Formats: sequence, C-alpha cells, structure tokens
Amino acid sequence: MSSSSRRQPPLWPSHIQYINAPRYHPSVPGPVRSFLISGTNPAPQKTPISFPSTSLVRIRYITEPSHPARGQNGLFAVRKILPRSHIIDYIGEVHCQDRAGSDYDLSLFRSEDGDNVGVDASVMGNEARFVNDYRGIGSKPNAVFVEGRTPQGELRMSIWSSKDPIQKGDEILVSYGKNWWRSRTAQ
Repeated sequence: MSSSSRRQPPLWPSHIQYINAPRYHPSVPGPVRSFLISGTNPAPQKTPISFPSTSLVRIRYITEPSHPARGQNGLFAVRKILPRSHIIDYIGEVHCQDRAGSDYDLSLFRSEDGDNVGVDASVMGNEARFVNDYRGIGSKPNAVFVEGRTPQGELRMSIWSSKDPIQKGDEILVSYGKNWWRSRTAQ
C-alpha cells in the first residue's frame, strides 16, 4: 500500500489533519524548497534512506497511572523492530517560521542563508507525532531522530530504532533534547 493511499489510523484525533506526505508552507523560499524536495543545491547530500512497505507502529491511548503522558497517546511497535531500522518519517507542515509555542515542531535544516526549516505536526501530521520522550518512562530512548533523504531525494526527519531491538508492544521513545525541556520549564 503506498503512503499516499494510507487511511487515517485508529485513535486519530478529529482536530488534527492526517497527512502521508509533508505539506510545504509558503514561508519556505523557493531555493530552499527545491533543495528539500530534490537536493538541487550545492549543499552536502545526506545518505538515502529506505522505507518498509508496512507500518511498524500504532497509536495507543495511555492509561498507566505512572506514565507522564497518561490520558494522551503514545506510539507503539506492532512487531519486533530490528536495531538501526527506519520506523517512520516525522510528517507535518514544513515551514521557515518561529513556532516556539508548538510541542510538535522539529528542526529539519538550517541553510547557509540563515533559513531555519522545521517540521510542525501540531495541526497536521502522521503517527510519528505521538512519539514520547523517554524521561519518566524508560531508562533511555529506544529510538532516535535521523535526518536523511528518501529514495526520491526529499529531505525528511525520521524515527529509527537505536542499537537495541524494540519488542512488539513496546512504546517507541526518543529524547526530545535538553532545549525542548528547557523551553518548557522557562515558561
């Protein structure tokens, strides 16, 4: 099943638009957009990444009382995921705006001209928007964010398993990073 034909997954929130491919905001300048989509810029190329044909994750509502995201959703493995495997792309609106108030905005690329490109899944995205930080859940992350190009050449942020396998039913956990937490405690 191609990503463009995938349907909205179970437990998808009605107020969030489900998308299978990045949407580009008008704030992304033409040359930057061209570089992001096809790599047509003299910047260094990232390693192409390959994608599994079936989904490795599902969204699950979290009910465990000790879980920091209790009452919210998380991202869970539907089968064993081997070490250093692509799990899912982080899909959302690609932009060049300040979105400091979004909890779903990841940095994707910084151009030589000073354009900061982010991917924001606060109002539109895919299952990856439900990946939680490991703090308070696990002793360390079992997945990492990796920037790379699709076989078609588009630059994306993806979630990959770390050096250990992820077991079926385990929550996919990343590190949001110290800056993410620092910005929330300063508010």
